[in-house]
Amino acid sequence: MLDSAALYRLMTWLSPAYPVGAFSYSGGIEWAVEAGDIKDAETLREWLAVMIGEGGGLADAVFCAHAHRAIAANDDAALTAVAELAAAFVPSKERFLETTAQGRAFLEVTRAAWPCPALARLEIAWDGPVALPVAVGVACAGHGIARAPALHAFLHALAANWISAAVRLVPLGQTDGQRVLCALEGAVAAAATRAAATPLDEVGTCAFRADLAGMRHETQYTRLFRS
Repeated sequence: MLDSAALYRLMTWLSPAYPVGAFSYSGGIEWAVEAGDIKDAETLREWLAVMIGEGGGLADAVFCAHAHRAIAANDDAALTAVAELAAAFVPSKERFLETTAQGRAFLEVTRAAWPCPALARLEIAWDGPVALPVAVGVACAGHGIARAPALHAFLHALAANWISAAVRLVPLGQTDGQRVLCALEGAVAAAATRAAATPLDEVGTCAFRADLAGMRHETQYTRLFRS
């Protein structure tokens, strides 16, 4: 169970209104729409189910879980290891920009508005670029938010942002977007449970078309989203 303060923080940090610039990125969905892979609500649901269950969504949730665990255990070596791996794990330049720019923005805003010692510990343990899931995991652990709801909320925010991009790109109606989000509830719950149990040295992805979409988007002739 979440107390009211923990729920308030999760809703704030993972809201579309939190100023991390998530709306600037499509996670490769813009290219997938251009290529015809995503053309309606059902193909979007199928694409996102793979991203969440086997792709970047799952990997990010694993990093979030291990960052949370390292703070909770006061293990700075583990914190350094997960921060370094998360920054190195991304498959493309665009994906690196997406996760590190959002991670940096998340840390800047959260340090200013919601400071806690865990955020300072991360700064000491790792002086390189910080991926968004690591920043979120550290903040949640530092504010006493349990790992399980933090992972669910993080994955929900990822899914909602990808759907928001697709609603504009396909285009889809807002109602269809919500139908897709509803249909992904089970996938999000399963990914959160799997991420919490995955050792850091076993993290991996199997969503090659989604990774290629991010790479292809970098040179897409016309695009709405940042690359």
